[in-house]
Amino acid sequence: MSKTLVIIPTYNEKENIEAIIRAVFSQENNFDVLIVDDSSPDGTADIVYKLQSEFSNLFIEVRKEKNGLGTAYIHGFKWALAKGYEYIMEMDADFSHNPDDLIKLYNACALDGADYSIGSRYVNNKINVVQWDFKRLFLSYFASKYVRIITGIPIYDTTAGFVCYHRKVLESINLDKIEFVGYAFQIEMKFNAWKRGFKHKEVSIIFTDRKRGTSKMSSSIISEAIFGVIKMKLKGLQT
Repeated sequence: MSKTLVIIPTYNEKENIEAIIRAVFSQENNFDVLIVDDSSPDGTADIVYKLQSEFSNLFIEVRKEKNGLGTAYIHGFKWALAKGYEYIMEMDADFSHNPDDLIKLYNACALDGADYSIGSRYVNNKINVVQWDFKRLFLSYFASKYVRIITGIPIYDTTAGFVCYHRKVLESINLDKIEFVGYAFQIEMKFNAWKRGFKHKEVSIIFTDRKRGTSKMSSSIISEAIFGVIKMKLKGLQT
């Protein structure tokens, strides 16, 4: 078993899932992969099951229903901690996160000493996003600025979903008390890690919008992020 697990949550990703799995396993580092699928009606899980005969370090957990990105990752975090992984990574299934950047995130922790590393679109206020329309880019970029202003967290890309955690970070957070499920989940995790004094490193990446499949972005997810930040600040989120 590898000491590093890449968690990929899925819902209706049949157009991407085999390609992303093969891309992760093609990396020089020996990563294990866990797919957390929310009972995709398009047969995503069936594709993963077939690939398991080819890849012994490919695992899948199928949940009964679609319950949000945050709960999918928490499910994966708990699974990873129980299995003894040292580094646990988050990654999208749609190639918006380049699998070639996995090693950068891993090295930032394993070699450079960070407790958690972030694949950042906005390091030092430089924007590295491809194929987003202006409205979505504006919303994402200024959402991260907004989070820094409200919380004081010294992270440029607070909503980033391409992250590597050392297990001690996840062990220190009460995962059962994480409240949010969309973009606010990503903010909440980083906020809690920062509050606990863990060292982070942002790694510059180029984020590319998905070419296949359907985006899971919605107005409720955006609203959760906006108002969730204020709630985090007021409550301190003692998780």
